[in-house]
Amino acid sequence: MTEPMILDVAEWSRFEIHVDGRLAGFAQYKVEPGTIRFVHTEVDSMYEGQGLGGKLARFALDAARTRGLAVYPDCPFIRGWIEKHPDYVDLVPVEARPLYSM
Repeated sequence: MTEPMILDVAEWSRFEIHVDGRLAGFAQYKVEPGTIRFVHTEVDSMYEGQGLGGKLARFALDAARTRGLAVYPDCPFIRGWIEKHPDYVDLVPVEARPLYSM
């Protein structure tokens, strides 16, 4: 397996991860002024267990940080990933953290 390629496909409001030229997964989002709301993340069953979801989450959250966007992790996968990586909790607004058990 070659190194995955991750893209922000803004016209479809999702980050995509590709392996060997094939779509392996995506993280769907909604952008609102000053915020990004992650609503759904999916990795194809053929690629599960390879850490692609984590790479996708890290890339998407790093992009949000670079753009100065507050993150609302409505997607259970993104929310769980942030809980396991506390260096990303600061992206979630303080008033929203109790909603996400952070």
